[in-house]
Amino acid sequence: MPTLIVLRHAKAAAGLGIPDIDRTLTDRGRRDAAAAGEWLRANGLVPDRVLCSTAARTRETLARLAVDTEVRFESRIYDNDPEDLLALLAETQDGVERLLLIGHNPSVHQLVHDLAGQAPDAFPTCALAVIEVPGAWTDLRPGAGTLVTTRTPKD
Repeated sequence: MPTLIVLRHAKAAAGLGIPDIDRTLTDRGRRDAAAAGEWLRANGLVPDRVLCSTAARTRETLARLAVDTEVRFESRIYDNDPEDLLALLAETQDGVERLLLIGHNPSVHQLVHDLAGQAPDAFPTCALAVIEVPGAWTDLRPGAGTLVTTRTPKD
């Protein structure tokens, strides 16, 4: 059964004087992202493929995860629309067993809720959700997934 891992980027610096897309991680964000990568490895959840927003903070989060896999940077993730995220996920090829999506709130939190019919009350920076997906990625639709676990940096 395919597994979707939804990850909100790690803590980013305030956007004073720089475009939002260029915001980078704080020291805490870098530590949290590295810890999330360690958690993925320890739990056998290293992804086969990553879909990552084009923002600097998501790219840096990905780098700190230290997962060696195929990556596709996608501007639709930065655009922050849960329906676009669902359509993007449905484009995933058969054979991808574990897919990691790295994006932004509020869309990633809403996506978790839409797919699993439930989500944690909050989805802070560097939070992740693991969702089992029945069937093919092309069949992905709201309510089809099962929320297996969630993780935040404070867990």
